[in-house]
Amino acid sequence: MFRFRRRDERGQILVLFALGLVAIIAMVGLVLDGGSTFAQRRAEQNAADLAALAAANTYLLTGDQTTSTLAARTSAAQNGFTHLTESTLVNVLYDLSNGASVRVDIAAAHRNNFAGIVGMPTWTVATTATALTGIPDTVTGGGPLIFSIDVFGTNGEPLPQYADPDAPYAFGETNNDAPETPGDFAWTNYGTGNVDSSEVDAIIDGDLVINKTISFGEYIGQHNEGNHTTLFTDVQTYLAGEEIPVPVVDHNGIFQGWATFHVVSADGSSGKDVTGYFVSPYLSQNLTVGGCASGSCPRYLGTYVLKLVD
Repeated sequence: MFRFRRRDERGQILVLFALGLVAIIAMVGLVLDGGSTFAQRRAEQNAADLAALAAANTYLLTGDQTTSTLAARTSAAQNGFTHLTESTLVNVLYDLSNGASVRVDIAAAHRNNFAGIVGMPTWTVATTATALTGIPDTVTGGGPLIFSIDVFGTNGEPLPQYADPDAPYAFGETNNDAPETPGDFAWTNYGTGNVDSSEVDAIIDGDLVINKTISFGEYIGQHNEGNHTTLFTDVQTYLAGEEIPVPVVDHNGIFQGWATFHVVSADGSSGKDVTGYFVSPYLSQNLTVGGCASGSCPRYLGTYVLKLVD
């Protein structure tokens, strides 16, 4: 009787040991496989970041989603994650509501070494990255303001006093057809005729979309002198806090290129000022205003931009 009880106790201990061993292996497996998972996720995130930038850059150059998606998947494959291979998915999503926001989602199976003992041979590791890019192809609702080329240095960068967000500059409207000094600005309807306050007002609030490409050497001054006092309230209402493309002209109102201007405020009471600062260099190239509806092509973001945002 005593010997039978000892054998029974030994059997119980063996069962408990086996169960404990499984638990220990499972915990060790989770630690080891978890560390390996973390390493895979880091590699996957790097691949997603590079793929998103590749897609956004390709879209900036081509405006074609199919080509951009291929660029993203090629980049991901070069970094170890090939679409539709070994349960790997590289999905590319586009948001064209304001510029081109390109999101790359990568999901790939992690092959477990120890966790498979407890019924988890694989688990999915997923990462995402979003890159933002922009093309200057529309300024619907933008600011019909022209600034002097004298704002910018020989390297195209705005002079420091006109590019300081901590001390925005009050650009004055001096009642001329074109800005004659760096601190001056004038109104424009992009060279479509004499500048009329009601027309410019409609451009500012978005009621009027002018579809036109402004070409180098084209006159886009006011065609008639005037302060257009009512427009300062419109700028304050619709454009304060926004970054907008603005044409850059010489002293005769001849288009030279464009740059990005951050509007802080506008005051038409006494000084007739538009206060703000430039956030991009001057670019000597044509500028298209209007041209496509929101969502049908990338909207203007301020300048050519390519950056990760998530």
